[in-house]
Parts: sequence; C-alpha cells; structure tokens
Amino acid sequence: MRIDDFDYELPADRIAQHPAERRDASRLLVLDRGTGGCTDTRFDAIAETLRPGDLLVVNETQVFPARLAARRSGGAAVEILLVRPADAEDPDTAGGGEWEALVRPGRKARPGESLALEGHEGGPAPGASVAILERLPNGGRRIRLDVPGDPWTWIAAHGHVPLPPYIDREDEPADRERYQTVYARHRGAVAAPTAGLHFTPELLDRLLAAGVERTAVTLHVGPGTFRPVTAKTAAEHRMDAEWYRIGPQAAAALARARARGGRIVAVGTTVVRALESAAREWGEEPAPVEGWTDLFLLPGHEFRWVDALLTNFHLPRSSLLLLVAAFAGRERVLAAYADAIAAGYRFYSYGDAMLIR
Repeated sequence: MRIDDFDYELPADRIAQHPAERRDASRLLVLDRGTGGCTDTRFDAIAETLRPGDLLVVNETQVFPARLAARRSGGAAVEILLVRPADAEDPDTAGGGEWEALVRPGRKARPGESLALEGHEGGPAPGASVAILERLPNGGRRIRLDVPGDPWTWIAAHGHVPLPPYIDREDEPADRERYQTVYARHRGAVAAPTAGLHFTPELLDRLLAAGVERTAVTLHVGPGTFRPVTAKTAAEHRMDAEWYRIGPQAAAALARARARGGRIVAVGTTVVRALESAAREWGEEPAPVEGWTDLFLLPGHEFRWVDALLTNFHLPRSSLLLLVAAFAGRERVLAAYADAIAAGYRFYSYGDAMLIR
C-alpha cells in the first residue's frame, strides 16, 4: 500500500488558524459509507444525524501547556516539548519532575547540560532550569525540571499551548480554552482530540435528551499525531505508542449499546484507536483495559467496536487519513475531501468536521 495514494492538494488558506466563533458553529460534512454521498450541514444540527440508542464515545484527555522556552548558557533559544512523564505511565499520577521530551535544536542539548527556563511572558524564570539527563533512542531527551514548588503548577503557569505546526502563529490566551474539549478531565495530551472541540455543554445535553448516550475513554495524544508518514509504503511506518484507558463504566456502556442495537459513534480517531486496540484484548464482551498502543489502522482492517466516526479533516499522507480511509474507503474519503475543499470547508485542528456513518 503506497503512501502516495493518500495525498491531496489543499490550498494554504483552507488551513484554519483560529477556531470558529462558537464551538458548534463549525460546518459538518456527513458521508454515507454505503452510497458515498455527502450532505452539508452545521455541527449544531448533529442531533439530526444521530439516533436514539446511539452511544457517543469521547476522549477525556486534557491538553496541558507542554511547550517550554529555555536558553543555553550562551543565550541561544531552545524549545522543549514535554511528551510524557518519565516516572509514571499515567500522567494523573506522575510527579511531573522528569520527562521524555523533544528538544529543538536538539543537536547541542547534550546529557549533563543545564538550560535556563523562561517564564510564560518571556525572560528568565527565577530558580527554574531543566537538566538534560540522557539522549533517547528516538532522538528525544530524558530531562528533569528543577523549578520552585510543584512541577505541574509551574508548567501550568509558564508553559505554552502546544499548537500544531500548521497553525502559523504563537499561542494566545484564548487557546488555553479553545484548544481543549469541554469534557477534558485527565491531563497528559500534547495535542487535542480535535473532533471533540465542536461540542458545547448545551449541545451534549440536547443529545442526551434525544436519547444519545455518552461515555468516555482516555487516550493521551502524542506529537506523532502530526508526523507525516515518510515511508514509501504503509508497512514501513511505525506509530508512536500512546497510553490509553477504558474504564468499567465505558465497557458497560459499550456492551449496553450493542445489546440494544445502537451505533457506537467514535468522537475522533483517538477513540477509534483506543477501542480497536482494546478489541484485541477482549473476548465477546468489552472489559476495563489500559496500556500502550501503537496500533496503525489501515484499509482492510475489520472494525469491531466502531459503527460511525466523527472526525476533523486530516493532513495528506498521515496515519490519521489512512485510518479514516480504512473506515470509509480511500476513494470515498478523498472524493469527500475534494467536495469539502470545493465547498470552502476549513481544515485541520481548528477546522470543520466530518461525520462518517
């Protein structure tokens, strides 16, 4: 399977640089997997496309301000992206002092070096530094934050929102709220599960009143979500592992939905990866599970626990686009993308949404 077959041309002005004025004011393209037909609507009308008895599965991961600014002893600027805590698998239980991180430029960030951390508004942060402990096989670094007080509190005060690289601007105060779902609960993501950014509490309440149940899983999104597939074939690509959890309440909700004949509607590709990863551990019934997944979903995959997918539009030649193509078919997805481009849809994290059913 050649990665070139998952390429498309996107005008630069279609890449959303800011979110819509209201979360649920985005557009929604509804793709019918059976016919390939597309319907254009608004996100706040999503209740009309779902049915009583459907189960909406969301990802409760919370984006934290993982991007830190630092300087070397000679004054050169360095950017640090905190990827995952090194002292615990679950960030909720981690102390926040030691991390696996990406350091740019990393060539000169040698083990034993200490970098001076800067505050959120720029300039030195008194008493705050980062020690480079070791170089990791993937090119990242293991680091230690030496900061006053609790490391998580310091990160929250001085870190920057890790906006995707295709958003060509610095983060702004509003991003702390808008680059976050309204139901985020468990810190640990360096990228938002963007399909969920369109929901408001009011819209979720309307869906519940309409008979659409909701449950939650957690998958902490890592920086690999933005990494293009550079291999020529899908078989050569390796996914970054991400930590996920499906708790007892979610497992029970999934079982109830199947028993009543409702559709399982995954809100985002992260939920798809969590459910399909767990399915490899399950027998006939879902059960609580947690761990690391590097599942790479490709066309030909038989989806066991996803009946419909709500997602944003994804980068060409990306693992996320291949996942969507696995769910709906490459030709139909690329045709829907072409329709969306012609109709003026906004793409990527702060862009419009797509429901595949």
